[in-house]
Amino acid sequence: MAAGVVAVAPSSAEAGGTRATRGARGAPPAHRSHATRGAHRAANQDLVVVGAGEGHGVGMSQWGAYGYARRGWGYAAILSHYYSSTSLGQTSSTRVVRVLLAGNRGSLTFTGATHAGTLALSSGQSYTALRSGTAAVSLRDARGHTLATLAAPLRVTGPGPLTLAGRADNGVSNGAYRGDLELSPGRHGGINAVDAVALEDYVRGVVAEEADASWPVAALEAQAVATRTYAITATVGHGLGFDEYSDTRSQQYGGVSGERASTDRAVSATRDQVVTYGGRPAITYFCASSGGRTADVQSAFPGAAPEPWLRSVDDPYEGFSPRHRWGPYRFSPARAASMLGGLLHGRLRAITIIRRDASGRVLAAQVVGTSGSTAASGLQLQSRLELPSTWASFTVGDQFPARPVGPSSRPSPPPSAASTSAGTTASIGGGVAAP
Repeated sequence: MAAGVVAVAPSSAEAGGTRATRGARGAPPAHRSHATRGAHRAANQDLVVVGAGEGHGVGMSQWGAYGYARRGWGYAAILSHYYSSTSLGQTSSTRVVRVLLAGNRGSLTFTGATHAGTLALSSGQSYTALRSGTAAVSLRDARGHTLATLAAPLRVTGPGPLTLAGRADNGVSNGAYRGDLELSPGRHGGINAVDAVALEDYVRGVVAEEADASWPVAALEAQAVATRTYAITATVGHGLGFDEYSDTRSQQYGGVSGERASTDRAVSATRDQVVTYGGRPAITYFCASSGGRTADVQSAFPGAAPEPWLRSVDDPYEGFSPRHRWGPYRFSPARAASMLGGLLHGRLRAITIIRRDASGRVLAAQVVGTSGSTAASGLQLQSRLELPSTWASFTVGDQFPARPVGPSSRPSPPPSAASTSAGTTASIGGGVAAP
């Protein structure tokens, strides 16, 4: 999951990665902070920040998976490394995922449909849906004539992918989507379009959006399993008529436009496989880059309970990531004051780290100004300064650290032949109901 997106609590946004850039599609975009970047000496009382990693750092590091795959690790071994004490299980191949494509729109136009509920349509014609009260949808033809007002959710079907006109929430314009469209009034006005799509087709539309389709097969297969598992364990709609967002608040879903031959093969090779802990699917957060060590889930997501499979582990082969080490980012005193806002009182004197987690990421800090100090979390500093991660070091003045503070990674031993196999399979008949 958008370069440098700040990790938030896993209750809604950005969890698959959550949520974070999953940012594995080649080199991520340039850092968008207002900071000046460069290795030359900081001037006067500039704030200088260096750091490591990109995203929340929990679970599988995509660049780390890439590195392990280049060294011959199979996807099962990769997943077992990042998700401790897990095995592979099976979910139902008939499971349907409901993905919000467009929310609270004034109207929605689609093509490729032959039915809207019981109303027959022509697949070559376009139709526009509008909200009608709180429980119905009004359908118009291309000339603007109202054809019918039908109860919501209105199920729109066709012989092939349906095309949703305009720009969807995932950033795709005029995108084609497998499955059925479900149209209903939005909670905050307008109308929603939800793609009710088979789980395997959903995974096909995600993997190439979350990882580079040219990557080694094992890395793509690991991404396919993590994507599939996340889809059935991290639903966010909670009574709103959908399970997942179509953007990085859940996982980036491109529909048909997101499918590639290489990632389709990875999805097919791992069909129905999910990560399990104790015989049940285990939520599989993932991030773009760990900086050399992943984070405990309770460190990255305040309020989250510790989970035995989401523990901090060494990630020695993710050095391919362009954000393995980042910075120095330099902020002038005026820019630092503007971005820190209410956290700073007076002129900035220092940002003092109070506590780091086991990986080196900042948990607690003090923003020290000439008129007082303010407590700040690592997430607050990441958000205010638009940093790629919370694994950061801060200095004010002419000196700055050459590298971020934190434990160094130690290479893991190569997996045994047994550990590169598909792993133990635990049947999860019929799938596991989303929480």
